[in-house]
Amino acid sequence: TFTAWCNSHLRKAGTQIENIEEDFRDGLKLMLLLEVISGERLAKPERGKMRVHKISNVNKALDFIASKGVKLVSIGAEEIVDGNVKMTLGMIWTIILRFAIQDISVEETSAKEGLLLWCQRKTAPYKNVNIQNFHISWKDGLGFCALIHRHRPELIDYGKLRKDDPLTNLNTAFDVAEKYLDIPKMLDAEDIVGTARPDEKAIMTYVSSFYHAFSGAQKAETAANRICKVLAVNQENEQLMEDYEKLASDLLEWIRRTIPWLENRAPENTMQAMQQKLEDFRDYRRLHKPPKVQEKCQLEINFNTLQTKLRLSNRPAFMPSEGKMVSDINNAWGGLEQAEKGYEEWLLNEIRRLERLDHLAEKFRQKASIHESWTDGKEAMLQQKDYETATLSEIKALLKKHEAFESDLAAHQDRVEQIAAIAQELNELDYYDSPSVNARCQKICDQWDNLGALTQKRREALERTEKLLETIDQLYLEYAKRAAPFNNWMEGAMEDLQDTFIVHTIEEIQGLTTAHEQFKATLPDADKERQAILGIHNEVSKIVQTYHVNMAGTNPYTTITPHEINGKWEHVRQLVPRRDQALMEEHARQQQNERLRKQFGAQANVIGPWIQTKMEEIGRISIEMHGTLEDQLNHLRQYEKSIVNYKPKIDQLEGDHQLIQEALIFDNKHTNYTMEHIRVGWEQLLTTIARTINEVENQILTRDAKGISQEQMNEFRASFNHFDRDHSGTLGPEEFKACLISLGYDIGNDAQGEAEFARIMSIVDPNRMGVVTFQAFIDFMSRETADTDTADQVMASFKILAGDKNYITVDELRRELPPDQAEYCIARMAPYNGRDAVPGALDYMSFSTALYGESDL
Repeated sequence: TFTAWCNSHLRKAGTQIENIEEDFRDGLKLMLLLEVISGERLAKPERGKMRVHKISNVNKALDFIASKGVKLVSIGAEEIVDGNVKMTLGMIWTIILRFAIQDISVEETSAKEGLLLWCQRKTAPYKNVNIQNFHISWKDGLGFCALIHRHRPELIDYGKLRKDDPLTNLNTAFDVAEKYLDIPKMLDAEDIVGTARPDEKAIMTYVSSFYHAFSGAQKAETAANRICKVLAVNQENEQLMEDYEKLASDLLEWIRRTIPWLENRAPENTMQAMQQKLEDFRDYRRLHKPPKVQEKCQLEINFNTLQTKLRLSNRPAFMPSEGKMVSDINNAWGGLEQAEKGYEEWLLNEIRRLERLDHLAEKFRQKASIHESWTDGKEAMLQQKDYETATLSEIKALLKKHEAFESDLAAHQDRVEQIAAIAQELNELDYYDSPSVNARCQKICDQWDNLGALTQKRREALERTEKLLETIDQLYLEYAKRAAPFNNWMEGAMEDLQDTFIVHTIEEIQGLTTAHEQFKATLPDADKERQAILGIHNEVSKIVQTYHVNMAGTNPYTTITPHEINGKWEHVRQLVPRRDQALMEEHARQQQNERLRKQFGAQANVIGPWIQTKMEEIGRISIEMHGTLEDQLNHLRQYEKSIVNYKPKIDQLEGDHQLIQEALIFDNKHTNYTMEHIRVGWEQLLTTIARTINEVENQILTRDAKGISQEQMNEFRASFNHFDRDHSGTLGPEEFKACLISLGYDIGNDAQGEAEFARIMSIVDPNRMGVVTFQAFIDFMSRETADTDTADQVMASFKILAGDKNYITVDELRRELPPDQAEYCIARMAPYNGRDAVPGALDYMSFSTALYGESDL
C-alpha cells in the first residue's frame, strides 16, 4: 500500500520505486517524493555513493519533515540508510499522515476524525453502508463503491452490488478507481476479506486518495451545508412559533374556564357545604394552579428565546396571533388572581356568617322553647271566672296572685324582646330557614300581646270586686313576691348556664370564665334567699296548723312551690360543674389555637423576610459582574436549586395554615404575614429567578452568535451598570446616549448627530417604550460586526448548487440536500419564469429573500 501511494506521487516526477526499503536508502527518491507532495524545493542532494552522502540526504529529508511540525520519534538517518524496514515504513506513514491526512478538515474536525466524518457524510444515503472506523467497516467493499458512486454515479451500478460478495465489490472499486480516478491499486481484495481486522493505516492511506481525488466537490458540499444550516434554523423557529401558539391557547382557555368558577358567589346553606368549597379552593391553589404558573413562566421564556434566535438569525420578530401576546396572557392572569383573591375572602366571610347564623339559630330555639314552656296554660288561667264565686279572702288572694303574675309577665318582657331581636338579626344575615323562624317569632309575639290584653282584662275584673275583698294573707303574699323573682333568677341562671358560647381568643374565654366565677360567688347569697323563702312557707304552714285556717293547702298568690324551688336550685347546682367543664375544654382549645398561631407566626416571620432577601439578591446578581456569563449562569442555577430546596418549608407552612383554617382561626397577632403573602412572594421568587436565568442564557446566545469576547461583554455590562443609576435594569434615552459616547461611539450635538441617535433608538427601542434593555444594548453593539448569514449568502450558495444558473431543479436539490430539507425547499420555492427557464425550474432567489423576511414565502 505504501509503495503504491509513493509511486502515485513519484509518477509525476517521472520515476518509480520497486522496493521501498532499498530505493529510499540513498535519500534521493525520498527527497524527490517530499518535493512532489509538498510543492517545495529541498536542499541540494549529495550525488556521491558513499554512506556519508546517503546519510546526509536522508537527514535533509528528515529535517524537512520536522520543519513541518512533525515529531520523528526513534527514526534516524542511519536506520533508513541501513534498510531498516520497520523504521522506513514508520517514516512513510508519518509522511502520509502529515501531507495526505492532517490537512483534511470537515465541519471543525480534522485529520483522521475529519476523514472519517467525510466518509460518513458521503455514504449516509447508501443502504448496508455504516462507516464507523478504518478497518472492518470497509471489508465488504460497499464503502469504497459508495464513495465512487456518490461523486461519479456513471462509473458503478450500485444497485447490482451485493453485501455477501465482498471480493467482487472490492475489485470493482479498485479497478474503477485505478482506471478512471487515477488512484493506484494500493490494497489487495483477498487480503482484506481474509483478514479479521484489515490494516487501519493502509485503509486510511487509500481512502485519503479518494478524498483528494474528490476534493473538487467540497465547494458544492459547503454550499449545501450553509443552506441546510439556514433551513434548519427556519424549521426550528417555525416549530417554536407553533409551540408558543398552542401553549398560549391552552393557558388562556384554562383561565377562561377558571375565572367564572372563582366569580361564582352563590352561597350555601350549611357550614359543611361552604367548608367543602374552601377545600376545593385549597386543592385549586395546591394542585391546579402551580402547574399553570410554571406554564406561564415557560411561555414567557420560550417567547424571549424565540425572539432572540430570530434576531440572531436576521429573521423578522415573531408576532403571535391576536389576543395571544405575552401582555394579553399577563392581563388574563391578573384577572384570574383578582377573582381568586375576592373568592377566598368571600369564602371566609361566608363561613363566619354561617357560623354566626348557626349560633343565633340555636340560641333562638332555646329561648323560644323556654318562653313557650312558660306561656303554656297562661291564657287559660287568665280566662278563668273563679273570682265570681270566691270569698273575700279568695278574691284578695286572686288579686295578689294576679299582681304577682303581672310581675312575672314583666320579667319575661326582656326574653320576648331578645327573641324578636335574634329573629331580626337572622333575617338581616339572610338565614336560609328565616320563614320558619319568622313564623315562630310572630306566634310568640301574638301570644304575648294576647297575654297582655287578657292580663289587663282580668285586673279590671278583680279591681271591680276589690272593695268587697279586704282580707289578704300577708305571708302568702310575701312568699309570692319573693319566690317569683327568685324563681326567675333561677330560670335565668339555668338558661345562662346552658347557653352556648363561641369565642376566638384566650381573652374571650377568660372573660367568660371570670363572669362564671362571679356568678358562683353569688350562690351563697342566693342560697340564703332560698332559705328565707322556704322559711316564709314554713311559717304559713305553722300558722295554718296552729289556727286551723282553711287555705285548701295551696298558696293563693303563686303556683311556685317549695318543691319547685328546691328542684330548680338542685338543677342549678348540677349545671355549675358542667359549665366549669365546658369552659375548661374551651380554654384548652383556645390554648391549642394560640399555639397554632405562634407556630405559624414563627415560620412566617422567617420565610417572609427570606423570600424578600432572595428577591433582592437576585436583583443584585442580575446587574453585577462576577466571572463569565457561564459562571453567572451556573451561579444562578445553583441559586435556583437552593430556592427549590426551600420548597419543603413552604409546604410545611401550608400544612400549618390548613390546621389554622380547620380550627376556624381568622386572625394572628404574632405575624403580619398571611399565607397569601407567602404564596405570592414564593411564586414571584420562582418567576424572577427563571427570568434572570433566561436573560443570561440569551446573553450567551448573543455573545456566541455575534462573536463578542468575555472582556467586551464585561465592558458593555460595566458601562451599562454605570449609567443605570436607579438600578432598574434599563437606560433612558439620555443615559443610553452617554453610555454610547463613553464606549467611543461618535454622536454629535448637531442635527446630523440627533438624526443618527434617533436611528439608533429606533433599533434598540422599536416599540418606543422610552427605555433600552441590556439585551437590546448588546444586540446593537454587536449588530454591525457580527458574521451572520444573509439572504445574499444563501443565494450565492444556491447558485453554486445550481451550477451558476439563475434557477435550480428538483433533482439538483434532492441530490445535494438531505431529504427533509430538499422537500422543504421544493414545497416552498416558486416556479422560475426567466427567459432561460426550463420545465420544473425553481426560483431560489425569491425563496432566499423570503427566509429573511424581505418577501413572503
